[in-house]
Parts: sequence; C-alpha cells; structure tokens
Amino acid sequence: MNKLVCAAPAKLNLFLHVVGRREDGYHLLQTVFRLLDFSDQLQFALRDDGVIKLHTPIPGVPEEKDLCVRAAKLLQEESGISLGADIFLDKRIPMGGGLGGGSSDAATTLLALNRLWGLGWKRDPLLKLGLSLGADVPVFIFGENAFAQGVGEKLSAIALPPAWYLVLTPPVHVPTAQVFGSKELTRNTIPIKIPPFSVERGHNDLEPVVCRSYPEVARHLEWLKQLDNARMTAMTGSGACVFSEFATEAAARTALAQVPADMKGFVTQGLDRHPMHDFVEQ
Repeated sequence: MNKLVCAAPAKLNLFLHVVGRREDGYHLLQTVFRLLDFSDQLQFALRDDGVIKLHTPIPGVPEEKDLCVRAAKLLQEESGISLGADIFLDKRIPMGGGLGGGSSDAATTLLALNRLWGLGWKRDPLLKLGLSLGADVPVFIFGENAFAQGVGEKLSAIALPPAWYLVLTPPVHVPTAQVFGSKELTRNTIPIKIPPFSVERGHNDLEPVVCRSYPEVARHLEWLKQLDNARMTAMTGSGACVFSEFATEAAARTALAQVPADMKGFVTQGLDRHPMHDFVEQ
C-alpha cells in the first residue's frame, strides 16, 4: 500500500459550557462533539526519503505551521520512522469557523500515516500525540460522537439521534484565543453529570461574547432562530459558524432554500462514527 485517500470530517459543538479555569490559564469545558458528513479530503503517498511535503499549501499558512505537516513530523519523530509522505489537501471546511477543520486534518494525518507507515500504534498513544497538537484533535482520533470534559481531552462516547444540520458560515474569522481571553466570558457554568442530560438544554458560553464582537454572527444566528421546525440552534465552538438541527434532510433543505441571498450555508448529516474509526485498534 503506497497511497491512501482519506476524509477529515467537520464537527459541531452541540453545546459548550465553560465550567472553570486551570492555574495554567487553560479553560475547563464540557461539550458534546457531533461528527458531520462534511469533510476535507486528504491524499497521502509514501516516500522512502523521509521528506514530508505538503503539495497544496493553504494561502497565508506557512508550511511548517500547517497542522497536517506538524502532525506528520511529530509522528515521524516520536516513532523514529525513516519514511516520509507526500500530502495533498482538498480544503472544503471553512477556516476559523468552529468546525474543527484544521484539527480534523491533523487527526486524519496521524491515522493515515500510522497505517501507511505500518506503525501499528493503538488509539491511546495517538490520542496523546493529537492533544499536543490541539485540544480538538483527540475527538477525531477517538472517532465517535463524544461528551468531552477537561480541556476537551476527557472523552466519553455518546449515542446521538439521527439528525441533519443547516450550517451557516458568516464571512468573519473569529480568533479562538481572543474569545477565551475576553473579560466578558463567564467561566462558572455549573457542571452537568453524564448520564443523563439533554443536549437541547445546553448552551454555548462563548456565543454571547462572539455575538457582541461580531454582528454578522449575531445576525446569522437570529435568522436561524426564527425557523419553526429546528430542534436546536446554536453557535459551534468559538464561531463563526452557526447551525440548526433538524430531524429530516427534507426539513434542513427546506430551511436552506429560505436562506437570504447575502448568507451562505450548507446542509449535512450527522455521523455516528468517523470514516477512519477502524483504521486503528483500541
């Protein structure tokens, strides 16, 4: 096997509660991650000279800072492997939207190269490696919808009902660090216990902060909230993307057809598992 073509799915945070802050400044969270059938696509080709080469750089992102490259070099370093890889990225997930695209790309890189290089690493060491790249990387390696705690690394699989989503993509880039550093952010939401809890009763503590600073996010969110048959509406992650959940594809597409001309969005289905879940053993 000298080549792999793999998906890197997006995610939604169905809710995101900030329940505290550690002494090192990292925020303690509770969230539910939902994987989506909306993906970047990556292709990996084996090299025997040890070179990691990204052939499709993202404008404005230096290659050494690209999460795919960083993930590949980290796995190479930690495993001591002398092989390399050519990487091709077809970027579909909006950047800076709270959909986890960069984190998902990094996770897919780790999963794919673990197989392409014949390393045979199990899930736990890959999860630890992923966490060193970013707090959202582990859930994509975990490979299932999850209730997450800590800084996002304590993951418990959770069964979610079938759902379709209308995701709107406001034309702004929201810096995550700026939102978490805001003096207006509440950090004392009372922790919930699992199980049971209602996803629909959750909220996103970052949403009010983002909406005050980015009127476009607030406008897109308010438009979604006037839809009649949505089960829930929220912002995902630190924004800018916002979404409504529907029971059927038809309901989601009916809503998409009503989206104003000056707004953009897409319809996607919720997944139960990551497409690469079976790439690695527990």
